[in-house]
Amino acid sequence: MHLFYCATAPAINVLDDTESQHAIKVLRLDVGNEIEITNGKGGWYKARIVQGHFKKCGFEILETISTPLAPSFYIHIAIAPTKSSDRIEWFIEKCVEIGIQEISFLQCHHSEKKNLNLERATKVAISAMKQSQKAFLPKINELKSFKQFVAVATAKEKFIAYVADIDSQNLHLLLAATSQSNYLVLIGPEGDFSPEEISLAKQNQYQSISLGPSRLRTETAGIAAYHTLQLLQVKQ
Repeated sequence: MHLFYCATAPAINVLDDTESQHAIKVLRLDVGNEIEITNGKGGWYKARIVQGHFKKCGFEILETISTPLAPSFYIHIAIAPTKSSDRIEWFIEKCVEIGIQEISFLQCHHSEKKNLNLERATKVAISAMKQSQKAFLPKINELKSFKQFVAVATAKEKFIAYVADIDSQNLHLLLAATSQSNYLVLIGPEGDFSPEEISLAKQNQYQSISLGPSRLRTETAGIAAYHTLQLLQVKQ
């Protein structure tokens, strides 16, 4: 059965323009066809189309389907967008498929990309959520300067991953010594964080970490950090 995203369900049961067009014009669904709906907040419903308009597809809820509860841990990756939009979209897609809770974007000193299409990033996240049959849509935040972000971001455990610090402890070893379950990891641009950014992060209680001996691409580092945290939390 086809799955659609409707943030307002079950209060307002109308698909937005994008989802309506996909249902009516692409999939050729019509009044009477049954579909599934997720609101991205844990809600999952069996529904029936009652209004077959390609810009305003209305549906009625037939049944609430039970879904897994939200995880007891919270993982937030703040990452500098790559020069290639395809690579950062790949990062978003894969992290959403695995189950990330929040993604932020950093404008750093060495960043080559100076802007981010938040609407496009959100659409990628929604598509990945539906494809992987998830009931929770992660929070996708707009691009902020590194200085602005680190000054206000909160988490019980905050980390900054960068190449230069040979004394950085491996992330999975640090986690073995903590019982916390709310994490934030900063991932830098292709040129890594500047010394000033690293110093500022440490002043704001970020711990420096290593993601292993290999020099990773930005998007690979983001996924490695998230998956390490996620696997260790699931095991607890």
